[in-house]
Parts: sequence; structure tokens; C-alpha cells
Amino acid sequence: MSPDQQLSSYDYYLPSELIAQNPVTPRDSSRLLVIEGENSPKHQIFADLPQFLSAGDLLVVNNTRVIPARLYGEKSTGAQVEVLLVEETRDNCWLALVKPGKRFSVGSEIYFGDGLLKATVVDKDEATGGRYLEFSWQEGESFWHLLEKVGNIPFPPYVTESSANPSQYQTVYAQKQGAIAAPTAGLHFTDRLFEQLKAEGINKTEVTLHVGIGTFRPVEVEDIVNHDMHQEWIEIDEATVNLIRATKARGNKVIAVGTTVVRTLEGVCKECGDLQAFEGKTNLFIYPGYEFKVIDGLITNFHLPKSSLLMLVSALIGRERLMMVYEEAIREKYRFYSFGDAMLIKDC
Repeated sequence: MSPDQQLSSYDYYLPSELIAQNPVTPRDSSRLLVIEGENSPKHQIFADLPQFLSAGDLLVVNNTRVIPARLYGEKSTGAQVEVLLVEETRDNCWLALVKPGKRFSVGSEIYFGDGLLKATVVDKDEATGGRYLEFSWQEGESFWHLLEKVGNIPFPPYVTESSANPSQYQTVYAQKQGAIAAPTAGLHFTDRLFEQLKAEGINKTEVTLHVGIGTFRPVEVEDIVNHDMHQEWIEIDEATVNLIRATKARGNKVIAVGTTVVRTLEGVCKECGDLQAFEGKTNLFIYPGYEFKVIDGLITNFHLPKSSLLMLVSALIGRERLMMVYEEAIREKYRFYSFGDAMLIKDC
């Protein structure tokens, strides 16, 4: 088995103090580690991004919006319950992780916000150990309005001591409700930075991938080829497809803002054979040896050891080089994970 296929090859030690608990302010004052071709990494700040892109290049962002997916409620017995919504499976029915899970058989009822929302367990999901919850509420209200009232934005499990506002865990361009985690590479952008990029002739377009629970689940098989990638809902429209094609045709670069955008663009090619308008699910797993069809570069945060995201970035610049870059970032005390610093990878 090649080292690139071995789970243990993607492990590294990170001092706990480098796990960012809060974002920096302003957003674009975070650090940016720039990797261009075979050159040594450059240490910049995110606001320097325009100087590393060219007029005519295209940034592709993920416009998903994090929903208040964590709810605290109680059963009719008064027992306290914690629920994390994972995915809407049909109208008013959600797959959810429930604590304590063992006590929730089909027919169990949970009440939120003094009865504003009620959820009934209608089935169990063997794959996740979760429950399918069917929601009901008073006539005249909407589910999303009530969810905003009773729900909470779920920070990642490694963010344990944060004073961040929920709005700081949304990108400035977040629009389409559906994610339970933010596409964190996009958190570094400000409206001011987008104005500067536009003035430099650098274009922007949007796709959608609703980030689910799978983003936090580690790869658990030593031969990563056998990893079963979770499915994710993606959407790309015809206008974006045409803009990407035009960018590549004139020799400019398509830069994905985040691994979610990579999985969207490359996932469409997997599902359809080439880049085209698409709405549906994909479970593309990218690891070294993968040949990229669409993207020419990537803006991304620093990822967890043994994660599928670390493997995706390794496919772009090589595993050995990426692990050396991570060692340098740790020496230089970069801030890691969702609220941490960023990397720009291009011309690799």
C-alpha cells in the first residue's frame, strides 16, 4: 500500500493552543500562507489576496448559510434533550442526532421553546445512530421563523471556549439555508476586500454545498481507498458553468474558496461526466492520485489530522509537501481550524 493511501500518513501533532477559539477582527486580518508553484511558502495577511490573483481570474464561493441546527428541548416527562439537525429529508422531516439517543423510540415527542415546535420520532437511521424527526407547529407560523427563535448556531466540537457571535460563523455572502457548519475558507472575506478584488478585475461566482455532519467525521480505515464518503447536496447553475468555461478558455485561473467548492465543481464532473448545471447529491472522495477537472487553485483553512479534507488538499499539492507546510505553519504559530488562518494554493 502506498503511503498516500495510509491513514497514518495524514496524522500530525497540533498544540491545543493553536486551535482557534475566536475569529480575528476584521476578518481579512487573518494570516495567509501562500503556496505558488514550487516556491517556498510566503507569509502574508488575507487582505493581501488581490496581489496574488490576476485580472480575469475567477473566485468560486459557497453561498450556503448555517442554520440554527442545535436545539434544546424536553420530553413530555420533563427530561432534557439536545438535538442537532443534520439534513432535511422531506418537508418538515429531518435526520437529527439526539442526546441521550437511546431513550428515543419511534413515537417519542420532543418540545422546543415552550411548545412552539414539536418533534415526533418517526424512524431511526442505522448509519448515523440518529433519528428522523417530523416537526409540527401552530398554523400561521413557518418552520424557519420558529427555528430562528428556538435554535442555536452550532459551532464545531473543537470550539469550546468561544465568545464569537453567531454572525461571525457565517460568510458575508451566505444566502441559502441548509448547512450545519460554515464553509470556513470564506469567513476571511469582507465586503471591502470583495470591492478591491472587483476593482482589480477579479471575478466572483457562487455555488451551493450544504455542509453536513460528515465534515467532522474522521476517516477510520487505514487504507483510505476504502473510506465511504458521505453524500452532500450541491447546486451549480448554468451562468456559473458558462463563467467557469470562459475563464479557462482565456487562460485565467479558477480558484475554489474552500474544499466545499472543490467537492461541488469536481463532484458535478463525477456525476455528469463534465461540468454542467446540476442539482443533487455527490459523494466524491478526493485523495492523492485524483486528477482535477475544474479548479486551478484553492483557498482553504488548516484541517484536522486524518480528515478527508487534509487528503483533498494533499491531492492538489502532494501529501509530503503539505505535511511540511503544516509543520512550518505550526512553527510559525498559525491558527488552525474553523476560526483560524488560511492558505492560498495556486499554480501547483
